Amino acid sequence: MPAARLSEKQRQGRLGEDAALAHLLRHGLILVERNFLCKGGEIDLIMRERDALVFVEVRQRGGASHGGAAASVTPAKQRRLVCAAQVYLQRLPRLPPCRFDLVAIDAGALRWLRNVIEV
Repeated sequence: MPAARLSEKQRQGRLGEDAALAHLLRHGLILVERNFLCKGGEIDLIMRERDALVFVEVRQRGGASHGGAAASVTPAKQRRLVCAAQVYLQRLPRLPPCRFDLVAIDAGALRWLRNVIEV
């Protein structure tokens, strides 16, 4: 969607994803795909770190009330992420090692949490 047509919330989400992507790139990860969307859900960023495929959820909150960005990844959201990752992995000729990471942004402070969903 063109930037001019985004709502304020969507624009803020895009900026959060941009910040997360820049952070991960600085730490040596390589972007594979952004905003992978399928019937089962969406994955914000799919990255590669050495041999591993990293599925990244980006969550952003203005503050830490109600548990902050990390707490906003509910069990239902986790199931949708796993479902979308399974759809993505079906496209590959062989299964690489995988993990799920979270980039939580609370009031502008970014935290990268690795391997947050057990599958």
